[in-house]
Amino acid sequence: MVIGLGRFGGALALELAERGSEVLALDADSRLVQQYADDLTYTAIADTTDVETLRQLGVPDFHRAVVAIGDLEASILTTSLLVDFEVPHIWAKAVSAEHARILRRIGAHHVVQPEHDMGERVAHLVTGRMLDYIEFEDDYAIVKTLAPAEAANLPLSESNLRVKYGITVVGIKRPGEGFTYATPETVLHRNDILIVSGRSGDVEKFADLT
Repeated sequence: MVIGLGRFGGALALELAERGSEVLALDADSRLVQQYADDLTYTAIADTTDVETLRQLGVPDFHRAVVAIGDLEASILTTSLLVDFEVPHIWAKAVSAEHARILRRIGAHHVVQPEHDMGERVAHLVTGRMLDYIEFEDDYAIVKTLAPAEAANLPLSESNLRVKYGITVVGIKRPGEGFTYATPETVLHRNDILIVSGRSGDVEKFADLT
């Protein structure tokens, strides 16, 4: 179930449908509901802050729900009702850090800030030499970057990248080939693309070697 069919909610609902999921999409705006009606399994115009409306739509029976409402009050009220219904997996979109804190306090299992997260990700890419960057909790990140010159033509066991830079090479991709898991015997070449994990600062420093 996806509640809120703005840019984020609409894109998410379509992606879920394309992946084969049955999607119930709810929004108070009839124009948005009509826009997505032909592409999603079920759509309905609904005030999702009303408990009886949600009951009539069978919301308590759903196992996964995403609250993608931009309006702060409606987002909080809707999320709290899903918590009361004991929906097992609730994702909620936050538009600010304070909004995110409130959503977590009332019981949302997962809180996302799409604009903030994407801005942070792009900032890392713009200021560094990484091809892609994903940061997780506890200052841990995974990056896609090119193999540094100092490691070229050496197996990972001899390049000592983990000891020198505190990172782990997880995967490797050569031009014209698919990604494969890295092993101690894997020999790196200059144009190889690497998937590297470690502390955020460590992986950024390693990417700057290229």
